[in-house]
Amino acid sequence: MNLVCDEGVESSIVAHLREQGHEVLYIAELDPSISDDAVLAWADDAHAPLITNDKDFGELVFRQRLSSPGVVLVRLPGLSNARKAQLVVAAVDQHGSELTGAFTVISPGRVRVRKRIPTSANGDDV
Repeated sequence: MNLVCDEGVESSIVAHLREQGHEVLYIAELDPSISDDAVLAWADDAHAPLITNDKDFGELVFRQRLSSPGVVLVRLPGLSNARKAQLVVAAVDQHGSELTGAFTVISPGRVRVRKRIPTSANGDDV
């Protein structure tokens, strides 16, 4: 699966996704310190869901209605980087086809997928 990882995502998650055969563009390697809007544009241009630790992306896609191919919010506080990597890869492998066009939250013991992110200024899907 093609994915974009925000620069705040642990490199162990990126490495584990790549080891499992996923194509990952990692903002920390490509263009660190760019704005959240620019990160979302990278993901949109790549037609790839964005994996992030940053809750601000919910604001961007739901309130500001910025276009997004999907957002995966990782909320795994207190876990080791290795365990986080395992859980993120498992979620991507299990829910991969559902991630596009959805806002997904990965938390301990749960993966929630909210379908159909609005992708235009008036809230309609395009």
